Amino acid sequence: MNDRRSLLVAVSCPSAVMAGWLALSLSAYAPALIENSGANAAAVSRAKDLGRLELADVPRAATIEDGIALTAEIAAAVAATPVPAPAASKASPPADTISVLDECFVVDACIDRYLWALYQRTPKEDSIKVQERRAVSIKRRGKMVTVMRSFTKLVDEDFGWKDPKAAEHANMSMMDYVIGGMDKSFKRKLFRTLLAAEAAGLSPGITSAFRDDYRQSIASGLKAASDRSYHGGSTRGGYGHGMAADIVSTAGNNRAQRWVSTEVLWKWVDANGKALGIGRPYLGRDPPHVGPIDGAEYVSKRGTSDRKDVASAKPKKPRAVASSKPPKAQAAREQKSSAKPQKSAQSAGKRAT
Repeated sequence: MNDRRSLLVAVSCPSAVMAGWLALSLSAYAPALIENSGANAAAVSRAKDLGRLELADVPRAATIEDGIALTAEIAAAVAATPVPAPAASKASPPADTISVLDECFVVDACIDRYLWALYQRTPKEDSIKVQERRAVSIKRRGKMVTVMRSFTKLVDEDFGWKDPKAAEHANMSMMDYVIGGMDKSFKRKLFRTLLAAEAAGLSPGITSAFRDDYRQSIASGLKAASDRSYHGGSTRGGYGHGMAADIVSTAGNNRAQRWVSTEVLWKWVDANGKALGIGRPYLGRDPPHVGPIDGAEYVSKRGTSDRKDVASAKPKKPRAVASSKPPKAQAAREQKSSAKPQKSAQSAGKRAT
């Protein structure tokens, strides 16, 4: 412990000031303390020898109050001493507009919170095809008859009840079910992509993430088999292995406006998502559906640039050089053609005899 810290201890322990005073006598502050308190020179010389120093030898002028007062002054001086600034560190990235990323200490937990926030703010609406039967009048054999015809129409559907029902069926919380069921590496790629989209001025949202077999069975519209969905079907690995999500834009006061902004978002993903590891495997067939570009689903539908490069890099097969030996099929045909005149000549000779 250095001298300044020793003096600070004396402030906090007034009852031990006298004993501490003797220890401080050998420090650099002891002569100044005794001199400022009016002590004589003899007391200063005796204070250097702790073995012979007694309490009676200390002048009365150097009281406890004086020592505390001086110690307080030194403590104030220590407090006023400038503390060296820490080494400059790299500037932290600017805070995101989503407050869930504030004070992020565990990356994966914050990614889950961010994706969950996007899921919560997104309306769960879709257009589904519904078959409708109507009575129509047609002319048949010169007479007007009424028959039933089937018509398909698009109907707006609010499917916000499906994920809560599936989470309840799995006995899990909504966040753990919807977000926690996705593959960890895919969540990180999706996080970077959607965060970059927000930085570009877009408003991405998530309508669907993980789906188990039960959730897939109550899905409507264009969908995969219940156990084969890349959202998390059992044949794809199940919970914790979801490799797909559906994204739309939340910008707009009504569905028509949100549809326009959603198409802008999809085009942005097509142009920028591959650099972040995310792409749309089905494009117009299932526009909201996104997945990792190195995943089996995307590769099977869209391929990869690596595969194209490899295919283009394959050397072309050299053309076969005509050899002096005829092919087997050609030799067989020549043998057959040469055998026919011989047979005809033999048959003619037999008829002549």
